[in-house]
Amino acid sequence: MRYLDGVPLTRQELPPLPGPPTSGTVEEERLHRRQKLAGALRIFGRLGFGEGVAGHITVRDPEWPDHFWVNPFGVGFRHMRVSDLVLVDHDGDVVHGSRQVNRAAFVLHSAIHQARPDVVAAAHAHSPYGKSFSSLGIPLDPLTQDACTFYGDHAVVTEQGGAVVLEIEAGRQVAAGLGSCKAAIHQNHGLFTVGRTLDEAVFWFLSLERSCQAQLMAMAAGEPLPIRHEWAAYTAQQNGTPWAGWFNFQPLWDEVRHTDPDLFD
Repeated sequence: MRYLDGVPLTRQELPPLPGPPTSGTVEEERLHRRQKLAGALRIFGRLGFGEGVAGHITVRDPEWPDHFWVNPFGVGFRHMRVSDLVLVDHDGDVVHGSRQVNRAAFVLHSAIHQARPDVVAAAHAHSPYGKSFSSLGIPLDPLTQDACTFYGDHAVVTEQGGAVVLEIEAGRQVAAGLGSCKAAIHQNHGLFTVGRTLDEAVFWFLSLERSCQAQLMAMAAGEPLPIRHEWAAYTAQQNGTPWAGWFNFQPLWDEVRHTDPDLFD
């Protein structure tokens, strides 16, 4: 028998891995989503995804499914607080909060939320590698284990590529291009990701951005070798689930809630 600090080393009975929490009331779930949204925006800011006033993350309200919470227009990601967030209805009107909303944010996200009842949250930013990769007009290749997360589950959207999306019909075209996928590369614009939780949507965005970076670096260095179809498909089945997206976000959430307690204000 081996011992560590006087305790025998035997097989431990471990608790099951956690999953998305279920709040007891609508009010508790609403607060939970708003807190996660403020924290996710701060993470975007830390990673340099802010570019002027561009970029937005939305999360559907748990009581009114045709309303969503979003970051206000012109407020920096790195200092976002729960109290800064605004609630927007299906007409684009702010019904809670005192700040303006980016018109493109409403047009794009309202179209996605309307087209995809399964989507609770959506993320978009003018991240450097995502917008660089989007100019190629090609899908992400399964070059790495991380990229396989999106294998067969992302789209290249050419409609409205590069144009500022301000009209309702233009937003619907982008949402139609996303289809049933969890991610889209919008040509000459950048990345969009969605999820059944805010955690999932945000982690998919971070992972897709880094996968775009990896492919750009590999293409610059030579001719990268893709992963075989059966291996890529298997990895996507393991690592591309809604739970996997949620779980991968938890270390980021734990860090930002400890370092930035004022986000809860």
